[in-house]
Amino acid sequence: MSARTQRLLLPALTAPLLIGLWYLVCFLLTPDRRIFLPAPHQILHALISSRAELFSAWLNTGAGALAGFLLAIVVSALCALLLSLSPWVRASLYPYLMILQMTPVVVLAPMLIIWVGAGFKSVALITFLICVFPLVVNSTQGLISVDRHLVELFRMARASRRQEVFLLRIPAALPYFFTGLRIAATLAPIGAVVGDFTAGNSAGPGLGFLTIIYSANFRFPELFATVAATCALGFLFTGGVVGLSWLALHHWHDSYGRTDT
Repeated sequence: MSARTQRLLLPALTAPLLIGLWYLVCFLLTPDRRIFLPAPHQILHALISSRAELFSAWLNTGAGALAGFLLAIVVSALCALLLSLSPWVRASLYPYLMILQMTPVVVLAPMLIIWVGAGFKSVALITFLICVFPLVVNSTQGLISVDRHLVELFRMARASRRQEVFLLRIPAALPYFFTGLRIAATLAPIGAVVGDFTAGNSAGPGLGFLTIIYSANFRFPELFATVAATCALGFLFTGGVVGLSWLALHHWHDSYGRTDT
């Protein structure tokens, strides 16, 4: 059995076991507590019955996640190039990136609402703040981790600084960049849902805003359905990044099992 077949088959075989365990837990719960953990078929029914509302919210959350994700890619690429210029630049700016990363977004959300208003812009900015740090860190590490022998070879050939960056450092940093991109792809839907939850509005409600409505009305199957929709969005983002990574790296990088013929 090939590794590819195993990756597809093993999760498919595990799924019935997990669903069976879920039903067992629901059966063991007392009736007054069973309402808080709906069975899988109840969640599926909620997905179907509320599909129009969930799909509209899914699109709104997806748009905010995509906007913040793309903004994080652009800003992180520029920041990584700047940080890779010298150790002095990294030492000067890196602590402030750490401060930005450690600041809770729930603290920033009220300020973002005041500055840009509730809704799409705030959701996109919150997603950006959550995604940008892993991208900057991984991309910077890739740019400064180039084989020193290759750097010396470029300098012996009298390559310009621009040629060194674009022909050597950026290609060598791509595996690091895509590692950060995968991390950011899993964080983007989460950031958008958090943004919906803290800075969304009823004009264009996202999945996070729906969780407030569903929890307030004790609609727990629909609440779990929003979780499933968020997971689907995360798989979509991650799958897109994995596809881009494969296109960019599979011809030459050893992580894809390239063999010389």
